[in-house]
Amino acid sequence: MTTMTVKGSRHRTPGRFRRGVRRNLTAYGFLCGALICFAFFSWYPMVREILLSFQQTNFVDEPTWVGLENFGTVIDDAAFADAWINTAAFTGLALVFGYFVPFAAAIVLNELRHAKAYLRFVVYLPVMLPPAVGVLLFKWFYDPGPGLFNQILDLVNIPALSWLDSTDTALLSLVIVSTWMNLGTGTLIYLAALQSIPGELYEAAELDGAGLFKRVWHVTIPQTKLILMVMLLLQIVATMQVFIEPYLLTGGGPENATLTIAYLMYQYAFNFGDFGAGGALGLMLMLVLMVFSAFYLRISRDNQS
Repeated sequence: MTTMTVKGSRHRTPGRFRRGVRRNLTAYGFLCGALICFAFFSWYPMVREILLSFQQTNFVDEPTWVGLENFGTVIDDAAFADAWINTAAFTGLALVFGYFVPFAAAIVLNELRHAKAYLRFVVYLPVMLPPAVGVLLFKWFYDPGPGLFNQILDLVNIPALSWLDSTDTALLSLVIVSTWMNLGTGTLIYLAALQSIPGELYEAAELDGAGLFKRVWHVTIPQTKLILMVMLLLQIVATMQVFIEPYLLTGGGPENATLTIAYLMYQYAFNFGDFGAGGALGLMLMLVLMVFSAFYLRISRDNQS
């Protein structure tokens, strides 16, 4: 009997091995497809940008190595400091609105008892619009003449504002656009995290007499701490690379009030034809984000431990 069992297992092993190989080959096939896409559309452009930042080229003639000359060119530019300040200010304002507003919206949606599906669709609708369409829609809203926002101000007897033409309101106007366009994604992610919280925790908090704000503070935030930390990092990385809003709405003006690093990079490369300087700016931004991400992840890991 023992011999027969051993022989039977020997006969079954090659079949299992072949099935395992076929199953793994399929998995590796899908993995290779993803790796090829990353290699061509993410890693190769990244490596090419690093090389470009040390070269002088117009993509017609043979590139020449110039060392750190491109970095000196962008640092000596008077707009360099303005671009970094505006980028940091935009990121800070975007955190105030674009980070907390989706979380608050998710909490409200999670507390509702009726029309949940409809309201989720309404919140997510801006994400389904092409970014250029959303930005141009707000360009009409901000119009100093027939724009929707100034008409609303006129109804409550508030003087009209030059939303995009004033250095006081231009950057904030871009933040409002960015928050509106990205509200749906953050809200649905937070909503999924909220719905994974055990209902018993809220029931226990209600029995202890906790109101909505206390339940949010003592139950919701601790239970969603991980997703809040991840979303904070993603929010900062995304907003530091803001481009489409200043490109379509203000062109970096007025008086460089909305000039960001990404838009200055575009100007060097495609307006001035200095691709090396544009690559140097891109490399500097990438290094800043990498250092910040490493520092943030280190702090997050220390807090969790």
